Amino acid sequence: MNKKRIAIVGYGNIGRYSLEAIETAPDFEIAGIVRRNSADREDIPAEIPVVGSIKELQNVDVAILATPTRSVEEHAKEILAMGINTVDSFDIHGQIPELRKRLDEASKAGNAVSVLSAGWDPGSDSVVRALLEAIAPKGITYTNFGPGMSMGHTVAVKSKEGVKDALSMTIPLGTGIHRRMVYVELLPGYELATVAKSIKEDPYFASDETHVIAVESVDALKDVGHGVNMVRKGVSGKTHSQRFEFDMAINNPALTAQILVACARASFRLSPGCYTMIEIPVIDLLPGEHDQWIKLV
Repeated sequence: MNKKRIAIVGYGNIGRYSLEAIETAPDFEIAGIVRRNSADREDIPAEIPVVGSIKELQNVDVAILATPTRSVEEHAKEILAMGINTVDSFDIHGQIPELRKRLDEASKAGNAVSVLSAGWDPGSDSVVRALLEAIAPKGITYTNFGPGMSMGHTVAVKSKEGVKDALSMTIPLGTGIHRRMVYVELLPGYELATVAKSIKEDPYFASDETHVIAVESVDALKDVGHGVNMVRKGVSGKTHSQRFEFDMAINNPALTAQILVACARASFRLSPGCYTMIEIPVIDLLPGEHDQWIKLV
């Protein structure tokens, strides 16, 4: 098999788990890792190049953007212009449609493919929600997250002035309503009230009940476990009381990384442009030829 070469841009939790997913994939090989401090090789095998710019790597086919959500667009546009496919886990739901338009233009200009919001929510959960909408067109779907650590929300808090370290926990209250429990280590000289106000005004938190608590050690609280419970009650044709439930408990960054690798694979089966996961045939996420999977239907 002619393996595709994949680069990882960013090497936090998702970047580390992406490397594990690549190492176990039959159709990929790692081209290298891009990080701000290219001298930092902690936990990275010696044979893997670590560089400060993707331009320093050779023969890259696709890049996983394991970066904070708010820097995805910048990195994607730079890499797409080089003719390299990108996949990311951008997770601000309300901003996806407009970002998709901008990355679609950038992808077509670079004759490349961008897969946007390829995580588990948005991402694989979006695929499940779309399927439930198709089989029960009238009805309501409730998506309940957690309890667990939200990586996107945590990164957003860490970016706030005065925050040394942070953890954002998502607590499901039912019917798609959530509470955000935010734990912060403050830098000297900063007041909790000022930092909390900045956090609560951020789009990540503005729509949810949010509590900000100062702690001595965030690391003592961390657990990357998460989960989702999705319920739809609706109507198929004219038949009421159709009920569906989807439930999972996961390691958050590990699942995100696996989905990113699967979407990197699918990117080579798509025409230039930007796509979300509900636009990608599920079979294209799997390695090998379609026939080997169709016979299992």
